[in-house]
Parts: sequence; structure tokens; C-alpha cells
Amino acid sequence: MEITEVRIFPRESEDRKLKAYATITIDDAFVVRNVKVIEGNKGLFVAMPSRKLREACPKCNHKNAIRSKYCNQCGTSLPQTERKEDVHDDAKRQSGHRDIAHPITSECREYIQGKVLDAYNKEISSGKPSSGTDLKKESPQKESGASPSSMEADSDEDFEGDLEL
Repeated sequence: MEITEVRIFPRESEDRKLKAYATITIDDAFVVRNVKVIEGNKGLFVAMPSRKLREACPKCNHKNAIRSKYCNQCGTSLPQTERKEDVHDDAKRQSGHRDIAHPITSECREYIQGKVLDAYNKEISSGKPSSGTDLKKESPQKESGASPSSMEADSDEDFEGDLEL
């Protein structure tokens, strides 16, 4: 596997932890959008694309964000039961999101994070908007058609009915 292109879309707000979105192309054949560059307590890291988890209201079946107290559709009080997975996994307890795509091995995660952070650092140091960083020196840069506005359009709401707990 080779990451052949990385496009960086910096976020304008300086006070937020989300610094940029990235789109990576793997082997000139597969694209992953909405990879996030985040400023954490120990520095920058890369978070893979994810979606909000939702659960159905027992009365009207409307999909609500997990751990909501009331249904956004009918106002019914939702049951506040602690899930088995929440009891054993601190990361899942604090997050209402699930990765859509993610690396299986730590080597793959380090490879992706290294490529994305290198492209992010080049983007920030250049001070000009990105048209993408082509990582293959012998091939011309490809247009993926992704823009910051299209990145925002691929929100968690696109997956609203996909997952029920």
C-alpha cells in the first residue's frame, strides 16, 4: 500500500482543536475523505473518518444521538441505560462516534499519520491554499474534486439511519 496523494484543507479557526481535514489517495485507486488533523494534549494527531452513533426512540422510532435524555422528535424521556461496551471501554464511554474506516495495524496507522502530518506541516509553512500534495514525483497531480465545502457536506448526518444500538 502506498499513499499517492494527500490534500489538506486547513480550518480557519485558531482556537479550535480541529486544525484541518485531509483527503488521502491510496495507490492512485482508493480515496479516504474526512481524515482529521487534531491538536491534542501531546501534539498533532490524525483521526480517521467517523460518524455519530444514534439510537431509536422507543415511542416514535426517531434516531437520536446516543446518551440523549429526550427524543428530538416527540420529547419522550429516553431510557438511560449503561451499555456493556461502555462499562469496559473508557474510549467508547466518552465518544458518541464510530470510525468508518481505520488502519488495522499500528504500522499502517503510523504510516498514514506520518504522511498526513507531513503534508499538513508543508501546507501550514507554505501559507497558501492547498491544491493537494502529490506524493509520486513521476506522476502529475490529480484533481479529486474535493473542496473544503464538499468536505463539510460529508457530515455525520449522511449516515443518520445506518447504525442502531
